Amino acid sequence: MRKGRPQKREIAPDPRYNDVVVAKFINNLMWKGKKTLAARIFYDAMAIIRERTGEDELEVFKQALGNVMPSVEVRSRRVGGATFQVPTEVRSDRRLSLGIKWIIRYARQRRAKGMAQKLAAELLAARQGEGGAVKKKEDTHRMAEANKAFAHFRF
Repeated sequence: MRKGRPQKREIAPDPRYNDVVVAKFINNLMWKGKKTLAARIFYDAMAIIRERTGEDELEVFKQALGNVMPSVEVRSRRVGGATFQVPTEVRSDRRLSLGIKWIIRYARQRRAKGMAQKLAAELLAARQGEGGAVKKKEDTHRMAEANKAFAHFRF
């Protein structure tokens, strides 16, 4: 017999900003269980942002994340032997998760010295509406728009 859905884990907010989103970001940034290193990279990136912009770094981070989170995506759906890319709304927790993952992925691909520099550069670019992560979001939205004709297959 099938059980219900697994319980959502509560994530403790990070110590410096007392923010759950920051804690999730650090957890996603973590490599091989090295959370202290991930936290140091994130906080160094935030210091770089504060230095470059002279604004509240947490606000810059939130704006960047807001610019990257997708609202629609395409999901594959098989209907009578054919596979359709069906555009669907993205749940809020998945939006956050995708936004975080995209920022980290495109920060890692950047050409710069040190991960903190790369992350700061990607966050500042995302805040401006540029950079790889924002491009990924726009591509995702474009895909959904192009496949709007299959929206009636929504599940």
